[in-house]
Amino acid sequence: MGFSPWGITHMRKLALFSVVFLIFLLPKSALAQKGEGVDMYFGGGTTIAPSASSASGNYFPESLSGGTYLNFGGSFFFKKHLGINAEMAWRAGRATYPEPIFSFNQPYRPIFYDFNGVFAEPLGKHATGEVFGGIGAEGIHFYVPGSSCLGCVNYASSNHFMGDFGGAVRLYVKGNFFVRPEARFYLIHNNFEFSSNHVTRVGVGIGYTFRP
Repeated sequence: MGFSPWGITHMRKLALFSVVFLIFLLPKSALAQKGEGVDMYFGGGTTIAPSASSASGNYFPESLSGGTYLNFGGSFFFKKHLGINAEMAWRAGRATYPEPIFSFNQPYRPIFYDFNGVFAEPLGKHATGEVFGGIGAEGIHFYVPGSSCLGCVNYASSNHFMGDFGGAVRLYVKGNFFVRPEARFYLIHNNFEFSSNHVTRVGVGIGYTFRP
């Protein structure tokens, strides 16, 4: 399957570094300029994808639809309406490939990383709409059945380049605290482990806007 145990680790580190950079560095420097601010958020949701029975060609009859996904991310607005966004989303629990595909029930976990340009527009006094698009990667952890090692890597990784786009609304409920429903569409290159090359993630999060 072209597994790369190290590729997913590097992407995770890059995503984490991007979010930490937004949290700790930008409020002290860039926010002193005339930018809009920095948004940080955490949330949960699920995915919608074509069914396993719709798989054709080289795609496996396994759907990416369903399950609980957690996500966290941040956006930095260097102008009033324009900014950049980094986000990571992962399946909270492991899913399992059915036995007809493998000789055993294969546990796995999808993880999505993306980096985007974002455009924001006020929708009244207490709401802001966002549209965004960019690139990223899907990483799939395939876990070794029965492994109980402590402190070791018990999975192999398959990584795929992807593009993404979507929209969200920040609903300010108290001061700078907001609720953020969002929908995000992933278009994944050579996503043969699943039934198709695309999946939609929908969810809602909570966050805070740091303003200058």
